[in-house]
Amino acid sequence: MPHLNYHHLRYFWVIASEGSMSRAAERLNVSPSSVSVQLKALEEQLGQQLFERRSKSLMLTEAGRIALDYASTVFRSGHELIEALSGLQPGRQMLRIGAAATLSRNFQIGFLRPLVGRTGIELVLRSGVVPDLLEQLDAHKLDLVLANHPAPPDAETAFDSTLVAEQPVSLVARPPKLKGRFRFPADLASAPLVLPGRGSAVRSAFDALLGRSGVRPSIVAEVDDMAMLRLMARESHGLTLVPAVVVVDELKSGALVERHRLKDIREQFFAITQHRRFSNPLVAELLGMTRARGHADKGRTPAIA
Repeated sequence: MPHLNYHHLRYFWVIASEGSMSRAAERLNVSPSSVSVQLKALEEQLGQQLFERRSKSLMLTEAGRIALDYASTVFRSGHELIEALSGLQPGRQMLRIGAAATLSRNFQIGFLRPLVGRTGIELVLRSGVVPDLLEQLDAHKLDLVLANHPAPPDAETAFDSTLVAEQPVSLVARPPKLKGRFRFPADLASAPLVLPGRGSAVRSAFDALLGRSGVRPSIVAEVDDMAMLRLMARESHGLTLVPAVVVVDELKSGALVERHRLKDIREQFFAITQHRRFSNPLVAELLGMTRARGHADKGRTPAIA
């Protein structure tokens, strides 16, 4: 059975990446003649010319393009294997999760609760902006990303976005001194209003709803971060538009009350993963438990308190 020399294949892969013998030699820290010898050996083994010279540059032949595609797959799989097993100790499992910096902390802990404190499991949690987290997911530095929206379509990267939870969105406030029925949306014209930032799906849906009603609210703050939105709800003398999960403790204690629930607006939470040869079994376990909870709760009205 023919044996492929992966050392030769790596030299070819670097040459193709750099586009010249000299730059490949510099990257590999060897002489250009050594690079040429390794390439020639690979071409002899494959029985195909992999490059042709045009002016002063190297161009891949049809055989070279096929070889490059296979080489990229080989080295990408090797990188994936190293990342998947890095830091793994015998008898221990590691799960590396990235979460959008604006994501509700209450949702995050609820999602991870089945694994928190379990013997033999180490959780690595990182926060950041979604594009950066997706780059880390693609580089196999994360196993899963939590976000408020699905991954954008990408022709080069196959991300899977799983809807893991939906939460009702409400207008909440500190308990009013004068008891009275809140009239939505008419009373928004006179009440100070704290809203999520304009980049969120919840805010877009709310703006569209008010646009149709003709009400112009008095907006006193726009907040992207859910933790800060929770604090603003506690401190504000007006109303705050917020997913119930963000202020669940305040609603239970009575520090905040629900003034109006917007039945047609819901906050969505997605788990973003990627197809991998060496997938982390904890990802499948978490998503499986999430789906089971979803089926159990199907048809129920989500409770605020």
